[in-house]
Amino acid sequence: MPSKEDGASDKEKILELFLKVGLDERTAKNTIANNKVTANLTAVIHEAAVTDGCSRNVGNLLYTVATKFPANALVHRPVLTQYIVSSKIKIPAQLDAALSFFANTGPENFKTSEFEEACGVGVEVLEEEIKQSVNEVFEENKSAILEQRYKTNVGDLFAHLRKRHPWADPKIVKASIDTKLRELLGERTAEDDVKVPKKKKEKPAKVEEKAIAVSTPEQPAEEILNPYAIFPQPEENFKVHTSVFFSDGSILRCCNSRELLEKHLSVTGGKVLTRFPPEPNGYLHIGHAKATIYVHQAMFIDFGLAKERGGGCYLRYDDTNPEAEKKEYIDHIQEIVSWMGWEPYKITYTSDYFQDLYDLAVELIRRGHAYVDHQTGDEIKEYREKKMNSPWRDRPIEESLKLFEDMRRGLIEEGKATLRMKQDMQSDNFNMYDLIAYRIKFTPHPHAGDKWCIYPSYDYAHCIVDSLENITHSLCTLEFETRRASYYWLLHSLGLYQPYVWEYSRLNVSNTVMSKRKLNRLVTENWVDGWDDPRLMTLAGLRRRGVTPTAINTFVRGIGITRSDCSMIHLSRLEYHIREELNKTAPRTMVVLDPVKVVITNWKDDLIKECEARKWPDSEAESYKVPFSNVLYIERSDFRLKDSKDYFGLAPGKSALLRYACPIKCVDAKDVVLAEDNETVLEIRVEYDPEKKTKPKGVLHWVAEPSPGVDPLKVEVRLFDRLFNSENPAELEDWLSDLNGKSKVVIPNAFAVPTLGKGVGVGDKFQFERLGYFVVDKDLTPEKLVFNRTVTLRDSYKSGKGVGLVSMKRELRLGGEVAAENICLSCRGAITEVRNPLESSLLQVRKVKPYHHQPPCDSEQSPVSSRLLVKVKGRFDLIERIDLRIKLPYSAFSSCMHS
Repeated sequence: MPSKEDGASDKEKILELFLKVGLDERTAKNTIANNKVTANLTAVIHEAAVTDGCSRNVGNLLYTVATKFPANALVHRPVLTQYIVSSKIKIPAQLDAALSFFANTGPENFKTSEFEEACGVGVEVLEEEIKQSVNEVFEENKSAILEQRYKTNVGDLFAHLRKRHPWADPKIVKASIDTKLRELLGERTAEDDVKVPKKKKEKPAKVEEKAIAVSTPEQPAEEILNPYAIFPQPEENFKVHTSVFFSDGSILRCCNSRELLEKHLSVTGGKVLTRFPPEPNGYLHIGHAKATIYVHQAMFIDFGLAKERGGGCYLRYDDTNPEAEKKEYIDHIQEIVSWMGWEPYKITYTSDYFQDLYDLAVELIRRGHAYVDHQTGDEIKEYREKKMNSPWRDRPIEESLKLFEDMRRGLIEEGKATLRMKQDMQSDNFNMYDLIAYRIKFTPHPHAGDKWCIYPSYDYAHCIVDSLENITHSLCTLEFETRRASYYWLLHSLGLYQPYVWEYSRLNVSNTVMSKRKLNRLVTENWVDGWDDPRLMTLAGLRRRGVTPTAINTFVRGIGITRSDCSMIHLSRLEYHIREELNKTAPRTMVVLDPVKVVITNWKDDLIKECEARKWPDSEAESYKVPFSNVLYIERSDFRLKDSKDYFGLAPGKSALLRYACPIKCVDAKDVVLAEDNETVLEIRVEYDPEKKTKPKGVLHWVAEPSPGVDPLKVEVRLFDRLFNSENPAELEDWLSDLNGKSKVVIPNAFAVPTLGKGVGVGDKFQFERLGYFVVDKDLTPEKLVFNRTVTLRDSYKSGKGVGLVSMKRELRLGGEVAAENICLSCRGAITEVRNPLESSLLQVRKVKPYHHQPPCDSEQSPVSSRLLVKVKGRFDLIERIDLRIKLPYSAFSSCMHS
């Protein structure tokens, strides 16, 4: 892998190249910040053969080609660059006509004569002709020009002349217009430079009757409503969208022929087919949720796209490594996919295609694109670093065929030979350094048995199986982007159908690690309690913690499908969606985690009364019975010996309301029984208000003795918190030292209401009033229930600063405006920066302007602005989606939960 130093050196070389073709330094640096434009411009410069430099005019035209050339006609781009370099196309109007011509032509052949006619190639407009036309235009508009003098709109004059001479040099046209203006009007006067004040719009007459304001919500962008809108239809997969550049100057433009595409469409019926290809060597985590959250992320994209387009998604186990695969993981993956609500079109294994893969490897050798190599792993690494060919690279085809057959028959020792693809060892892309296609492993395969002793690599098998299964959209995370060249090279070399490849940003969630290697270490070294530990971002862990598939899907959908690979999604954003879901689905109950005894002195000792408690805050229909007696328990934190104005709990001389019951009052400090340390409260004696005349502000949850002298129901409660203290522990060298020592706190004897012990099973979810959302854990026994905390009622994590993420489809220009939804007004003064991860650049905040108000948010402290306008300074190319990261303090971030 290239080092960071190599990356910096590459950027310097690219900057030097861009400066050579006439770009100014600022434009060149801004271009390098955009990976897509950088790749396109570099390709165009090589196609035009101007790596040693060119005129500024040619460079500017080539830059336009790099940013605007139609994707469906990339095969013709080198033709256009040669017309520019040879000055047959030399003005923007000609280039615009050429781009329009190719957009309509696509990849099909065209007639040179028609192209040149459409672009004005060979048409020379003489300066005398231009001057004559300028005189005519001025004569037609003379009265208006004399009236407006130098305030005349020159653009209108240009438009008249462009109709007469579309291929005229704009510099000569501009000079002729300026000369004619001076001839007609003379030199500019001071009066000519006075700006004409803008006319103020007349305000409409006031109407006595007040108009009723009707709020019309702005329609979200299509990508917000449908994140899959960015993907093309299967029948469009004949367009070139990837170019592979070889060190000898040749270029492979990857696309399907019409014949290959029609054959593919006849098999699929034009349906979308995707694949979710996990390796069965570990547990799925949240990142897989976007592919299903990293796994879920992947699942959401792969299964979601197929479902949205009425197609199907293969669940394909990428089981090319027989030493790592386990039945345990295969069963787990299938179970989690089902739990997430996805149904595979088919369940397949890469090993199902081992014979096809072998046959195609033989064909690859026959075509001269593969060879058997005897270098060791260290030798291969050394030769790749030096960009040197293997000494066996050019061995005869027949020799490689025989040796590969010997490998298959087990006649060559493990590690003594590999089959390598003959790609490009001098390429700038290290994933073209003759990748290994087959290795020898004398290990039986869990699925294929002992038939094979050679196994294909991921780089060889992945793309071929995509093609064999007629996958329409091969979607993966951005770390695989550099492998796209190898992917298409192999399919092209074998003459196979080529799926549409698209990479998306990997889902990164704060305060955790997502790497399978790091997760494996946490599990195997017993830092956590297995792959389904509720603190892990594995989908098994999230399920055990009580997170629902709906909450995960909503979270991933809200993030969207982007190529921004520099963003960290704060855990609080996921927690927000979890709360939203559980608030609607989890019935309420009462549990006291840290109980302190309360004795009601004016209540009969043996009197047990039942109170009606609500399961749902807005429904009186569903309720449950709660015993109320003279001995009950409240949270220790709900009592203080010293009162304060901002405290609403119980204290000497102060009242509090028992939820669903009555007000109680601790009359005096003498009513508090302390332990020998004179600090620990053992018992609080109170009086209740039978008339309910007092109206205390504080409301307390509680649990009473179900009968005299009998303790309430005891349950075990596990409080889970963030696994790591840092937002991005993966960046730390000693990342294990950042583990949060308080990420799991076990309360063995919490008190619960009696109804909680009846008919409760694993996975049942509840809101413990005033405490949070909890789920019944699989460790429950007939003697004791065990609950895991899913999430608190509010985000109370206040370390450092948080990041609110807002997604909008927007074309940003200089001084552009960006709309952000649901930002609390208390936050707007605290915005410290706005960042566009797609460009890795910081935007300068120019103006923050709130719009119409809505009712108060959950904090009940500040109204919500349904729309916030942030004026930013910056210039960007058109992008499909922009994820703005707005930085602000956690105090505001957690109070309105605008994430």
